[in-house]
Amino acid sequence: MHFTSALASRAIGRRLIQLALVLLGTTVLNFVLLKLMPGDLVDVIASESGNVSPQYVAQLRAAYGLDQGVARQLLQYVEHAIRLDLGFSFRFGEPVATLIFARLPATLALIGTALVVSVILGLLLGVLAARRPHGVVDTLVSTLATIGYSAPMFWTALLLIVVFGVHLEWLPIGGVADTNVAHRGAALLLDHLRHLVLPAATLVLYYVAIFARLARASMIETLQEDFIRTARAKGGRPWYVTTHHALRHAVLPVLTMLGLQGSALIGGSVIVETVFGWPGLGQLSFEAIKSRDVNLLVGVLLLSAFLVVLLNLIVDLLYGFVDPRTRSNR
Repeated sequence: MHFTSALASRAIGRRLIQLALVLLGTTVLNFVLLKLMPGDLVDVIASESGNVSPQYVAQLRAAYGLDQGVARQLLQYVEHAIRLDLGFSFRFGEPVATLIFARLPATLALIGTALVVSVILGLLLGVLAARRPHGVVDTLVSTLATIGYSAPMFWTALLLIVVFGVHLEWLPIGGVADTNVAHRGAALLLDHLRHLVLPAATLVLYYVAIFARLARASMIETLQEDFIRTARAKGGRPWYVTTHHALRHAVLPVLTMLGLQGSALIGGSVIVETVFGWPGLGQLSFEAIKSRDVNLLVGVLLLSAFLVVLLNLIVDLLYGFVDPRTRSNR
């Protein structure tokens, strides 16, 4: 028991070291991208302010440390990033870290809901389709999955708005809460959930198609394995064999895809949050791009990289929970 716990602790320690190295590499890459861009923060501020004197520009460069060497600027940038000092947003007039952490809960709620629903629904549909390949259920699931995967995300968002928000008037089409009504407690939570439905559904319709097709293919292959035939020969009921034996092995490719789709999901949230006016990191990124707020954009990119690496760390730990054989290989 102690030996297993020690192995698990060492594995988690290695993953945390990898997380730190990836974040350090992302920070350096962000700095390089800043330097490759034409102009710098002072040029953007000067262009927004109109005619400014060369003395004022020199003072700004000294204030932001842009008059020093590149190596010194890199060290300062990494040091500030470690302290979560991501600079100042001239567009909003606030520290970048303050803006990001204020918008982070909305994005986590959207992405977390979409991930959980997509994985659960995708596994369920994949298992149903794999029980009778090329049957009615399999054909229906495959057709719907192809449609959901092929439809552009912005088109799906607009379609949901037109159908459920405009014509049926069942759900709100923008924002995170109704500002005209002062909700509290359970009523406020319900209002947030109603506003979450359409943005989350837009992401779910796309990613459930990916997980359903992958779960179907993995389940069909797993059901042909010898240990499944043995379980059936021992008198195991079909659903018990499927859920307790086959599903544990078939879920591993889905977990792999979940880790790979982390960055794409965060990127897709930019479109969804912009369309629905969802006040998260995606909408904040769009506003930073429009206003050329480089500090804010780089800060969002750094936090997005952290979320992607953290998701892959969680997926890696789930591997050992779902399939204990993978623990000894780490």
